[in-house]
Amino acid sequence: MPLSTQLEAGEEQYVLIASLDNARNLSNILKAIQFKDHATFLATSNGIKVTVEDSKCLQANAFIQAEIFQEFSIQEDSVMFRVNLAVLLDCLTIFGGSAVPGVTTALKMCYNGYGYPLTLILEEGGVVTVCKINTQEPEETLDFDFCSTNVINKVILQSDSLREAFSELDMTSEVLQITMSPDKPYFRLSTFGNSGSAHCDYPKDSDMMEVFQCTQTQTNRYKMSLLKPSTKALSLSCKVSIRTDSRGFLSLQYMVRNDDGQICFIEYFCCPDEEVGEQEQ
Repeated sequence: MPLSTQLEAGEEQYVLIASLDNARNLSNILKAIQFKDHATFLATSNGIKVTVEDSKCLQANAFIQAEIFQEFSIQEDSVMFRVNLAVLLDCLTIFGGSAVPGVTTALKMCYNGYGYPLTLILEEGGVVTVCKINTQEPEETLDFDFCSTNVINKVILQSDSLREAFSELDMTSEVLQITMSPDKPYFRLSTFGNSGSAHCDYPKDSDMMEVFQCTQTQTNRYKMSLLKPSTKALSLSCKVSIRTDSRGFLSLQYMVRNDDGQICFIEYFCCPDEEVGEQEQ
């Protein structure tokens, strides 16, 4: 292991150690949820969950399973801390994020517990850099109370088709309207922008539609400003699951395949546009 000798003796003092042969597998996932400066990390024996939030209306979670790391050691049931995400990404790409075939940046990430910095040891081509990032008191993350038992409608699409839809819709629209129904139009995306309204319809038997489970007709609007950050995850993903619950809350779950072919998940939760709901009542 390229980093095995880079830590001081007494490695057992760390409550969390996570190593990757390719730091890009972490930095790419984190970039997909980077729409605010700070992120909350929650590590358990299952892996690491990274959460970013915006004004109690939007939450993004990146799930990096323990199996993706070449080494993953945690000494407590859970370890939680908050860091500046922009600084962390700057450190992860300190070697420039080399795209040269066969050249990768190895990473060892260590955390010593509450009040200690997050230590990153990065090695590329025999050059080693150590970064220490101050951690902060983790803030309690929002609970959108989005559970599968309350899901009314769910579709799973190939990401290509959703990327194509966003290129055709009018992104000057303040809202994106999503209609999901057991009957026509089945699944419809609508915008209302400067050039008028635009719609993209997906039949339930479309080649792009992998799963179609709609129990009742729902039409909800979501602020485009809240959804735009999720397009970073969409660009990385191969499939996307779109779910709505009985309150109209939206879950966008993106399946992302990393450089090594392993699967990670990024999930965005978004609340519906309340103003529209009030007008419709």
